[in-house]
Amino acid sequence: MVLGWRGRKGKSKQSKGGKPVMEVVVPNHFRCPISLDLMKDPVTLSTGITYDRENVERWFEEGNITCPVTNQVVRNFDMIPNHSLRIMIQDWCVENRQHGVERIPTPRIPISPIEVAELLMQVKDSARVLDQYGCLELLQKMKKWGGESERNKRCIVDNGAPVALASSFDAFANDSVERNVVVLEEILSALNWMFPLQLEAHKSLGSLASLSCMVWFLKHQDLSGKEKSIVALKELLSFGDVQHVEALSQIEGVNELLVELINKRVSSTITKASLRVVWYLVSSSSNSSEKMKLAFVELGLVSSLLDILIDSDKSRYEKALAILDSLCSCEEGRNKACGNDLTIPLLVKKILRVSPLTTDYSVSALWKLCKFGEKDEGRTLLEALQVGAFQKLLLVLQVGCGDETKEKATELLKLMNPYRAELECIDSDYKNVKRSF
Repeated sequence: MVLGWRGRKGKSKQSKGGKPVMEVVVPNHFRCPISLDLMKDPVTLSTGITYDRENVERWFEEGNITCPVTNQVVRNFDMIPNHSLRIMIQDWCVENRQHGVERIPTPRIPISPIEVAELLMQVKDSARVLDQYGCLELLQKMKKWGGESERNKRCIVDNGAPVALASSFDAFANDSVERNVVVLEEILSALNWMFPLQLEAHKSLGSLASLSCMVWFLKHQDLSGKEKSIVALKELLSFGDVQHVEALSQIEGVNELLVELINKRVSSTITKASLRVVWYLVSSSSNSSEKMKLAFVELGLVSSLLDILIDSDKSRYEKALAILDSLCSCEEGRNKACGNDLTIPLLVKKILRVSPLTTDYSVSALWKLCKFGEKDEGRTLLEALQVGAFQKLLLVLQVGCGDETKEKATELLKLMNPYRAELECIDSDYKNVKRSF
């Protein structure tokens, strides 16, 4: 009987003689009833139906409590490995190797919540006595478990690993970063695949000792260590805890370090995460927010952001414009921005060019510069008119935008209107737009 192997997608091939090459079909009882794909780790439920473990686990994680085939309510969620069927599938794969069928590997036994709990208890005990070598051995075991399957990773995270690792990180950081650098980096590496973290984990990772350790990593570690640290800082500040922002702002040299990472652009991950961390620092409701804005302005961050706006990708455009808009909220930031010849042309250029978010930030920054900028506001308005701001803002209102952006765009048009008679716009892209307002 001629069969077709569905394990590989594509059309039937032809031999050199022009005759079709027949492929084998996966037997129905080898297919998972949920995905209809060849089962790699068949398990049987209490209802007697066998499924691929990954598919049926996802089925239950989505909130279902019935057997997909029989629709019976499952009261016992134990999954019994069907070794006989798995061996039959492996033998069938070997027999059909000539048709491109690859043998499925023998699945590893998934870890249990009890095993995870025991391991985490040992991790916390090792951290309590500052046994970095014992802790490293346990972390390697956890890493091995997580590498075996996504299911194991979920089990590790769901049973308290982030909290245990964050508290261990804080314990070793409080002792000595230099002495415990290896175990600290290993903990941070593990935490990076457990984001987002729970509230309790945030508390430990947001301590002054932990934050200082991550800043130390940004200064002294290699590229991999820097990436793990800045990503962890970004995750921590994204939670919106003002105390974490205040604590980070107190660490000496953190502003200079973040600006340096943005300027060097050693990796996309570091640059994007650094921009996000800076944005959290300057846009928070903390008491140090205004102080941080001034510090970043004095470090030349405005010029760095404009450099990013010249040539970068969408994600960085949005982050850079968000920070620039925030810096324009203070007088020093507006003065720096107005003193750079690239500011107005770049802000106008990004309107309606990248994304709705970049349009919002560009209009907002332009509004702040024109309304609250230099004493001679006419100069800024004339410069904006020269590069086509009036036409761009009209288009913003025509295509639609948020209420706040709409109000700012309307006010900008009113501010610019008296100066329009003095200049003709030089942006040829918008010659056909109606000029009356």
